[in-house]
Amino acid sequence: MTIRRIPLAAALLAAPLAAQESPTAAPALPEPVRAMIDAAIATGDEAKVRTVVDLAKATNPTAAAEIDTLQAAFTASRAEQRRIAEEQRLAAIRDAGPLDNWKGRGEIGGFRSTGNSSNIGFTGRLDLKRQGIDWTHQLRANADYQRSAGVTSREKYLASYEPRYQVGTDLFAYGLGQFESDRFQGFDSRYALSAGVGYQAVKRSDLNLAVKAGPALRHTEFTSGENDTRLAGLLGLDFDWTIVDGLKFTQDTNLVAETGGAATVIFDSRNTTLALVTGLEARLTGKLSTRLSYSLDYQSEPQPGKTGTDTLSRVTFVYGF
Repeated sequence: MTIRRIPLAAALLAAPLAAQESPTAAPALPEPVRAMIDAAIATGDEAKVRTVVDLAKATNPTAAAEIDTLQAAFTASRAEQRRIAEEQRLAAIRDAGPLDNWKGRGEIGGFRSTGNSSNIGFTGRLDLKRQGIDWTHQLRANADYQRSAGVTSREKYLASYEPRYQVGTDLFAYGLGQFESDRFQGFDSRYALSAGVGYQAVKRSDLNLAVKAGPALRHTEFTSGENDTRLAGLLGLDFDWTIVDGLKFTQDTNLVAETGGAATVIFDSRNTTLALVTGLEARLTGKLSTRLSYSLDYQSEPQPGKTGTDTLSRVTFVYGF
């Protein structure tokens, strides 16, 4: 019988491979460490997973490749979940009717005014917004009204509609139609139409900043009976800052109060109008907040006998729906 001899070099090469294939070989990553990583992954919290992975790699450098494999699988799974969720969201928007997907805020409270009128009264506001894939629609209405001893001493109304079309990631086009009435500022009605472009400079969960500009057409019907129609320009800035969770600072300088904070000036050859609103909003419950705000309305050319600047301090409750 012939005995075959295995070369020594081949035997030496085969030994490590056999050891790796042995079912009794110790795993490179200790089971307690793997269990810790699996527990972090089960939470779905990406920040927590990164922290645990960094600690695991620091204490088990020889198992870095295996740890990276676990993290890569988690990252891929989360990306797939986000992709599916985004597809479902877009499909729901495409299938929605014109009256679907509206969200809003209702606001009611009291105010104290100075300027053309010095009173304490009541105020109400309604904001509606519909977010689409490329289009965003915003409807706003607010009213300030007071009647004392049978005499109306504060009466101001505003309603507006603003559609926006997202041209690119940060660039958008806007349109604006607005109606105002404020007899104590000297006009029964003022209509404004504008269209232009805007840019989203910052968009984060805690901070939002956008600017816009465009031509405008403004028609005013004064309490004196005169009418005036002029070409104008519009400059706008939207600003929102969530200081901490549940506490938001808003800055509105506008004729049309944007969602959160804004700054808008409409100017023509005769009159420049400016409305400055500064607010601090604190959440009381999931949908209920309280808001403190101070507003200043300025007319560069007020009607005879009228003051060019009015102020208004509000304390309101805000309900989101």
